[in-house]
Amino acid sequence: MATQTKRATIYFDTHLHKALRLKAVETNQSVSELVNEAVREALAEDADDLAAFEDRAEEPAIPYDKMVMRLRKDGRI
Repeated sequence: MATQTKRATIYFDTHLHKALRLKAVETNQSVSELVNEAVREALAEDADDLAAFEDRAEEPAIPYDKMVMRLRKDGRI
């Protein structure tokens, strides 16, 4: 079964576009495949981040100054 696709116009920085074309040739993929893969990965990462935020929603917030002092006390900064 063929995957449905939708056409979109994307304007890339000239150097980024050249890099994408070179990677497409080297990996035997189209620029569209590379872009789709990158967008899927970015959206999956966003979904993971949102899930982590939701999991930690009930945790108490720590003020910035207290966190910095805690890091200093623990020898992390």
